[in-house]
Amino acid sequence: MNPIDQNTDMNQKSTSKLNKIDQYRRQFVGGTVAATAGLALAPGLLLQTVQAKPAEQAVSSKNRWGLLIDTTKCADGCNDCVTACNQEHGLREIHGPATDAQWIRTVKLKNKSTGHTLNMPMMCQHCENPPCVDVCPTGASFKREDGIVLVDKHICIGCRYCMMACPYKARSFIHETLTDQLPVAPRGKGTVEACTLCMHKVDRGDGTTACATACKEKAITFGDLNDKNSLIAKKLATNGGRQLRAELGLNPGVRYQGL
Repeated sequence: MNPIDQNTDMNQKSTSKLNKIDQYRRQFVGGTVAATAGLALAPGLLLQTVQAKPAEQAVSSKNRWGLLIDTTKCADGCNDCVTACNQEHGLREIHGPATDAQWIRTVKLKNKSTGHTLNMPMMCQHCENPPCVDVCPTGASFKREDGIVLVDKHICIGCRYCMMACPYKARSFIHETLTDQLPVAPRGKGTVEACTLCMHKVDRGDGTTACATACKEKAITFGDLNDKNSLIAKKLATNGGRQLRAELGLNPGVRYQGL
């Protein structure tokens, strides 16, 4: 084959591959969790087509979804937000061994000088400038227009660069073969996952997350950071909120009070 023809053929194949990747990402961003009904992603995993919301209600940069967590209301030993997240996304199997995935975890902090302790939930911080996206070699880690940071399981190769780049240790790697998954949370052995900010609930207009709903003390507030009239924006304007590792300049969508 002529070298020029060979290069042209290679370029066409490369362009075709990139176009397919872009197509998968557009489908995922637009709210369709699985692109094809019955698509086998990994051993033990079958994805189902889920229509999260009408196509005309596409995500928009007008919104910046986030969480405000008041640690003064987080009781010692309370794990309701973790349990709710696990149930909402099927992270713990009813029958069979539990996976080691953690989309949200509770952390206890102690001031060595005073002995004062506090509890706080930790999850993906949904950064405006996410380092996990920067280091991903395939584009599997990406940020939606509304600020939600996700992993496209179709093109995640399990390299775990994003896990190393995340300063919040918010991502998990799936080692196990999974069964009985929920359509709202497609997962796959050999891929990385993290808190999706209950993307499926956001897309259908629920106006809340599983963790916020489960918190009896109302320590977790979900809302639109860009909407000055939203409850989360009003609370931040009145009492402020702290970013974790603010010095990194990531501008996370999760803020904390009482630290």
